[in-house]
Amino acid sequence: MDPITLMMFALIAVLIFFMFRNNKKRRAAQEEMQNNLRPGAEIMLQSGIFATIESVDDEQNRATVRSGDSTLVVHRNAIAQVVAPVETPEESGDADVVAPDDDPAFGERIANGAPAADGDAAVEETTTDGSTAEPSADPSERTDSPEGGTDATGPETPKA
Repeated sequence: MDPITLMMFALIAVLIFFMFRNNKKRRAAQEEMQNNLRPGAEIMLQSGIFATIESVDDEQNRATVRSGDSTLVVHRNAIAQVVAPVETPEESGDADVVAPDDDPAFGERIANGAPAADGDAAVEETTTDGSTAEPSADPSERTDSPEGGTDATGPETPKA
């Protein structure tokens, strides 16, 4: 036999091996799900209906489920999956610890890349005529214009 024919047979054998392996895994998962069908379990049917199991009849392969006000009798194979409850993460004692917020507030000036503190008056301000002015110690007294200088006319006006 030539090497190409041997490689083709080897490839077919590998494909058959994986096919049986996947079927075995799928069958085991289906059996595990069927074993988890207990009254009170939350399930989803293949049609997408969510329900709660009321009773399971193993002899006739039927399950009685309740969805809302309706009670349905379905075949056990119509149950697509058992809906597992969402696990909430356990809260630790670190929940009270909050990371420091050193980000500048909206509109806050930053000098040399470092955020200015609320009472920090070390940042120089430039007036509209280009000269530098001493910043006021009280931030509520300052009114900043959108151009970056101090505007003595009043509150900020939006720039168009």
